[in-house]
Amino acid sequence: MKLGARILKTGIAIILALFLSQIFNLPSPVFAGIAAIFALQPTVYRSYLSIIEHVQGNLIGAATAVVFVMAFGNSHFIIGLAAVLVITLNLKLKLENTISLSLVTLIAIMETPGEDFIQFALIRFSTIMLGVVSAFIVNLVFLPPRYENKLYYKNTILSEEITKWIRLSTRHASEHQLLKADIEKMREGLIKLDQLYLMYREERDYFKNNKLAKSRKLVIYRQMINTTKKSLETLKRLHRYENEFNQMPIDFQDVLQHQLDCLINHHEQVMLKFAGKIRAEASYMEGEVCLNKKQLFDLFLAQKKDLAETNSQMLYHVMQLVSIIMEYGENVEHLDTLITSFQSYHKDDNNVSIEQKTEI
Repeated sequence: MKLGARILKTGIAIILALFLSQIFNLPSPVFAGIAAIFALQPTVYRSYLSIIEHVQGNLIGAATAVVFVMAFGNSHFIIGLAAVLVITLNLKLKLENTISLSLVTLIAIMETPGEDFIQFALIRFSTIMLGVVSAFIVNLVFLPPRYENKLYYKNTILSEEITKWIRLSTRHASEHQLLKADIEKMREGLIKLDQLYLMYREERDYFKNNKLAKSRKLVIYRQMINTTKKSLETLKRLHRYENEFNQMPIDFQDVLQHQLDCLINHHEQVMLKFAGKIRAEASYMEGEVCLNKKQLFDLFLAQKKDLAETNSQMLYHVMQLVSIIMEYGENVEHLDTLITSFQSYHKDDNNVSIEQKTEI
């Protein structure tokens, strides 16, 4: 079992929170450790937003606790009523993420009010905020996330898995039920890919040149994900219309197989181009000619008359298959154009490391 950066950072944040509590001689340092757990975020930017939100949320919890204790005491019923009010206020102010820690602050202050209650409340509030600050420091300094590498490699691995199945499907070598299960896994992989893209988009660059390169990379990665989605949609259509594909004329099957092989090779080499593994000006299919959209559509129209006479439902399904292949090709070409343009203007700004791959 591999320990991820998030796991290690959680441990470090707890250690730092407890250590700082000891240095400042704060009672009940356990609350600082709890706060550090709640406040740790996957990105530096989210950690910054988390501090702002938790200051507001904890102020609500602390202020509510002080008012209720001074006005009504600290019976179990009063604490529950105060908790309801804290949750309501957080929801009204759109601070849903801070509800848990606000309630911790509320209970920590209301549980054992002493003679110097206001001072006690300030100390508990400060202890919890120390944990929040500790989490931010750890997120900023230790093991900063590298979402670009994760995004590139998860996309690459997912694309390779999809293209492998496309090759098998066009050669009638895929196992129907196994492919169906893998398609579901790949669909879930695309959801994770979208989440990684959001994480990468939230990462902030503080230099103008880096911001320009980052904005163009965001466009490339968005198109990269869209292209992978189109390849998965192509695989889904091949799987769904497997019988119709097998009933098409052999010559037309060979055309579609050749076209998909061309698109797959192009897609693979575009990904390698982005990682700097091949030259930007390299041709993706030297010696082979792939059909353009018009040629592929003309060949489909040539089959239309025969298909319409034998099975109109089959014609409709074949039309969907040809359509998605054309869309896949358009997305690959657009991705190629974006990457070529990026490398022309930002030759030294591609930070993707190609030393290690990660799992889907």
